[in-house]
Amino acid sequence: MKVIVIGATGTIGSLAVQQMLDAGHDVTAFSRNPAKLDITDPKLTLLAGDVQDQVDVDGAVAGNDAVVITLGNKSLTSPIRSEGTLNVIRAMQKSGVSRLICQSTLGARESWSNLNFFWKRIMFGGLLRVVFRDHELQERLVEASGLNWTIVRPGAFTDGPATGTFKEAFSPTLRGLKLKISRSDIAGFLTRQLTDRSYAHRAVSISN
Repeated sequence: MKVIVIGATGTIGSLAVQQMLDAGHDVTAFSRNPAKLDITDPKLTLLAGDVQDQVDVDGAVAGNDAVVITLGNKSLTSPIRSEGTLNVIRAMQKSGVSRLICQSTLGARESWSNLNFFWKRIMFGGLLRVVFRDHELQERLVEASGLNWTIVRPGAFTDGPATGTFKEAFSPTLRGLKLKISRSDIAGFLTRQLTDRSYAHRAVSISN
């Protein structure tokens, strides 16, 4: 499968690129500076561009079988997730690419109920308020896109190897989660969505 990862040099994106290559896919890594990736593979294409530039995104998306969005930003005020995702959606609609896998966050929309006091009031209710709202807008755009989408909502990122022991597709009523998951597990789950359509047109939460 020909896959493009939007936000390929981030902590999740870079791991997703590697795992998708390991799974045998042809991968295009799209970011402002894709040369930052420390990956060499004949199936890897590095493509520099700005996700907030529609022309760049249109050219990048065309010709792929699937698009994976792993956008992130060090800024706590940038709307890059929603603005970039909207550009990707428009590009996919123009070029006829239908499969979209978008990384969001646990806590968005109905999964808010899974969070504890710290995440509800201190993080998403305070420090990361703007980032959280951007994720929620991003999800609404994806759901309204008319594409064959899957939204992935991971808990807080941790380092370390993939465990494969995390919970997935759990109810918003589930309590007592650790609200953490390794970046490698997230990347593996994103990779799985390329060939497993069990969560098509669904937002799925994953966390320990």
